[in-house]
Amino acid sequence: MFNNSITAAKGFLAAGVACGIKVSGKNDLGLIVCPTGAKAAAVFTTNKIVSAAVTISKHHIGSAKIFGVVVNSGNANACTGAQGIKNAITMCGALAGKIGTDPHNVLVASTGIIGHQLPVEKITDAMPATVRKLAATKQAGDNFLRAIMTTDTKMKCAVRRFEISGKKITIAGATKGSGMIAPNMATTLCFLTTDAAITKPLLAKALKSAIGNSLNKLTVDGHQSTNDTAVILASGLAGNRQITGKGTQYKKFANELVSLCDDLARQMALDAEGATRSFKVIVNGAATKDDAAKAARAVAGYDLVKCAIRGGDPNWGRIICAVGSAGVKLNERKLSCKIGDIAVFRNGRPAKFNAKKASAAITKSFHTITVDLGAGKYSDFCYGCDLSKEYVTINADYHT
Repeated sequence: MFNNSITAAKGFLAAGVACGIKVSGKNDLGLIVCPTGAKAAAVFTTNKIVSAAVTISKHHIGSAKIFGVVVNSGNANACTGAQGIKNAITMCGALAGKIGTDPHNVLVASTGIIGHQLPVEKITDAMPATVRKLAATKQAGDNFLRAIMTTDTKMKCAVRRFEISGKKITIAGATKGSGMIAPNMATTLCFLTTDAAITKPLLAKALKSAIGNSLNKLTVDGHQSTNDTAVILASGLAGNRQITGKGTQYKKFANELVSLCDDLARQMALDAEGATRSFKVIVNGAATKDDAAKAARAVAGYDLVKCAIRGGDPNWGRIICAVGSAGVKLNERKLSCKIGDIAVFRNGRPAKFNAKKASAAITKSFHTITVDLGAGKYSDFCYGCDLSKEYVTINADYHT
């Protein structure tokens, strides 16, 4: 079976089991292990309130090599005080003890309900059996992915394969996230593995750029999580000449990483809580890059736009209203908007268009909204999704 899971890159093992944190009995404990050790980089939530796992992983990410990642779902281990910190450290120690490394060489992540103490003994009790299940197979990678899911309805993974210095390079990614997603580290949990040989500083640079140009361009509901974490691990086992500078080899690696993360972001948008379709807002003609980003986010996050898309209504007025409320510079006489390739608003005035065709465009599983501010040369984008009754139902029933 062709392996397009988190274990596709050389040097990585994975496992996922049900240890009893989730009352549903579904997988809730996942492991990624690199027996030879991996260079690692990470980005975390910018929320001022962070989980214990984020606190510990921020400390451990400075280690020269990371040998494992332990993840649980069903409990966020956030707002849990000193005991929460102890539990996160215990999780690292439980895996470290079984793979023969120092706990500082293990990263930890959690996702789930906030404010409940993590039943860490369920994790420690299950650790020996989970370690025995570690494998480099697609099934093991899929089991890991199932273990990090909460309200997700689909597994979200992607792989990129390419060559550097005549050697085959693989980057694999797995992510979870359906709600509490907003720009500025909007990944919930994202794990990336690669067998490329690359320096730790350049790995960190590539990750930050990739997240900034993909997953940070996604908004589902305008809310950040306390637990958002994106980690990349590089085993270096592909055998390529180590990437040490920002030349052609680095650019190729960085571009492939952006492509993979963009793939994951689109998968997340379509699996957003209650979503039936997703869209990309492209803003051109902005006076500054910041204005372009603000305007794109304003449209993608505007509830009335999201509701219109849910109803298949090509309501350009709501799009223009969102842009006007974004606080960005625009030229009203040049302001224009397209839904797909259909012009619905041109040079500050409504355009004549076929409403049925525009409705058909906006009801596709994925479509593009393009806005030109007529104020400059800068562009940016943001991914979004429709807003449904199911979103309210899911979050109303997600009890603490």
